[in-house]
Amino acid sequence: MRYYGVRTKDPFDELLQRYRGLLFSLSQRYSRRGTTTEDLLQEVTIALWRVRERVLPLSGVPQAALVWKIARNAAIDSLRRTPDFETLDERQETAADDRQLVRELHERIALLEEPDRTIVRMQLEGYSYEEIGEALGMTEKNVSVRLVRIKDKLRKEWNGE
Repeated sequence: MRYYGVRTKDPFDELLQRYRGLLFSLSQRYSRRGTTTEDLLQEVTIALWRVRERVLPLSGVPQAALVWKIARNAAIDSLRRTPDFETLDERQETAADDRQLVRELHERIALLEEPDRTIVRMQLEGYSYEEIGEALGMTEKNVSVRLVRIKDKLRKEWNGE
């Protein structure tokens, strides 16, 4: 938000920035059923805006969990309005698959060595690169580089490369 050329911090904008990767990947994942990623991302943003009073006071894991739940439900609701939406049984299978994927991801994160494990966990809890760096005695740039390398490593392991 700008006011006479001075940038002010809007908590909702900060929330969207903090979870932009999560929101984009979730929207991208559900976009395969006749709805574009951009459409779903817009629906998710609107849903978060409607409940911002509940989400903004939270922080860390509770905030991330609520953002994910709201975003996922908004994506599913949007897909329900499309003609070729999957059946209830398929949705239940998808939810079970999602839980399994999350469990597998957490298992892989647990196998990381320190400080990589802490860096990933802090990022998942919503900490900024600056906050992670301060906590671990690293620069913001170092945290950023390490996260890229950790994600590449996890992606390669996940895909069996």
